[in-house]
Amino acid sequence: MTLLRGARERRVRTGGVELCVAELGDPGRPTVVLVHGYPDTKEVWSEVAARLAGDFHVVAYDVRGHGRSTAPRPLRGGFTLEKLTDDFLAVADAVSPDRPVHLVGHDWGSVQAWEFTTVRRTEGRIASFTSVSGPSLDHFGHWIGRRLQRPTPRRIGQLLGQGARSWYVYLLQTPLLPELAWRGPLGRRWPKVLERVEKVPVGDYPLPSLPSDAAHGAWLYRDNVRSRLRVPRPDAHAHAPVQLVTPLEDRFLSERLNDDLEQWVPRLTRRTVQAGHWLPRTRPDQLAAWIGEFATSVEAGRSPAPASGEHAERFAGQLVLVTGAGSGIGRATALAFAAAGARVVAVDRNAQAALRTAESARLAGAAGAWVETADVSDEQAMEKLAEKVDSDHGVVDVLVNNAGIGLSGSFFDTTPEDWRKVLDVNLWGVIHGCRVFGRRMAERGQGGHIVNVASAAAYQPSRALPAYSTSKAAVLMLSECLRAELAGQGIGVTAVCPGFVNTSITSTAHFAGVDAREEQRLQQRAARLYGLRNYPPEKVARAILRAVARDLAVAPVTPEARVARLLSRVAPGLLRGIARIKPPV
Repeated sequence: MTLLRGARERRVRTGGVELCVAELGDPGRPTVVLVHGYPDTKEVWSEVAARLAGDFHVVAYDVRGHGRSTAPRPLRGGFTLEKLTDDFLAVADAVSPDRPVHLVGHDWGSVQAWEFTTVRRTEGRIASFTSVSGPSLDHFGHWIGRRLQRPTPRRIGQLLGQGARSWYVYLLQTPLLPELAWRGPLGRRWPKVLERVEKVPVGDYPLPSLPSDAAHGAWLYRDNVRSRLRVPRPDAHAHAPVQLVTPLEDRFLSERLNDDLEQWVPRLTRRTVQAGHWLPRTRPDQLAAWIGEFATSVEAGRSPAPASGEHAERFAGQLVLVTGAGSGIGRATALAFAAAGARVVAVDRNAQAALRTAESARLAGAAGAWVETADVSDEQAMEKLAEKVDSDHGVVDVLVNNAGIGLSGSFFDTTPEDWRKVLDVNLWGVIHGCRVFGRRMAERGQGGHIVNVASAAAYQPSRALPAYSTSKAAVLMLSECLRAELAGQGIGVTAVCPGFVNTSITSTAHFAGVDAREEQRLQQRAARLYGLRNYPPEKVARAILRAVARDLAVAPVTPEARVARLLSRVAPGLLRGIARIKPPV
């Protein structure tokens, strides 16, 4: 059985074994070679391979002793990195004899691929290397050595932390125990372990396809780990550009392992993703996009380095949609994600304002920027927007529900029509966005993040802002509820609560209970006060990116917002007293 649907298979003989090699896509295109980890087979790449096959010649092979490839005899000494390098060169020569290949490795596939990318005999055969959740054993050995030679509390903590994550490595060094475990209860329960603990959608994918695969794979550890960690090669420098993809929730590898990587890799691109170890199964869209982008840039002779903006390693290539993107916080947020290399969809009722944001986003470094117009309070319009974005660009990775309007005035001066208007935009606009885009995130099953821009008014009562504060308090509670519901699906939800920010909302806010002339005076006065405070929306945008990167539940922004948040929890009576004070006219 193969999940690499439509693949062409061939057998490649090398070093006494026969490797099963699957190919997808046009052989005339650049070749991407995918190397699987332990205890997987090439089928772990099925989702990624399908996404790459339209633009590349995609090759995946079963590592010796796994899947439909034969095992060496005897097993001991048959899985050394030197012999695995022989296998890779045999496959590369068979599928792409005249052009270097773009190499991608996950887990032990990445450990092997680091070897391929740092030994001299493969120089010229590798155009680029994308590493996912698997270090070079040589780099790892040097990393350990430096911490033992110059121990500090921080370095000892790093060693102990990685040692705890590597518990399974010690067990795999023992004789017979791994083989008995895989042929016994572990082999039977492994798919359920992946589904429950690692959130890997196994489906009909055999993980491992046979207990013997995992038993054979134990020799990957036995033949290589001790020798390389004890005596790492001193010249393990990469001779090709490397893209490092680090899952921030990896249970087995600390991101600290890569702290010193630049000394070994002169052309290094870093990416991070809020996910666990098995990225090829849990984040195939994002991983395929990064692999394709990296390989394409190398083919074009461009520097493969990503955008240099803050959090570029986290958001580069991701699809981000921002409502209310024509001005203020929405515009600043769209540009901040653009500087981080994201693909940005700028949504606003004002098409010209959204167009200006998209044009600036392209200049800021966005991997793509597009304009859409929609009224967030219109349910059908938001449904159509979601369908169009999904069809044109794919499922949104980060949604920023930012669109909002201001409304000031006492409760009895605020008419039912005023209430409907502010709730339609500030609350229902967020509800519509969460429903139509959040549902697609959940159905895709690859995580994501929703940002709902609330306000410090959500937890700070005010006699002057009853309708506005109510709408924002509802957004805050909606965010908390949605965060609880979506946590098990890898989708984060953040409520961002700014204080006084210098945006155009003050000059367009409605003041209930006054005539047009008085409203204009109050708008100008509010704009002047906010201007004197002069807290720029760009700072809020940076806080939004930071909140998504850290998966924060609530992010108060501005000092007054943070103080009010603290008081709302420890001294709510004080806030109620402040709310009774009548503001100056």
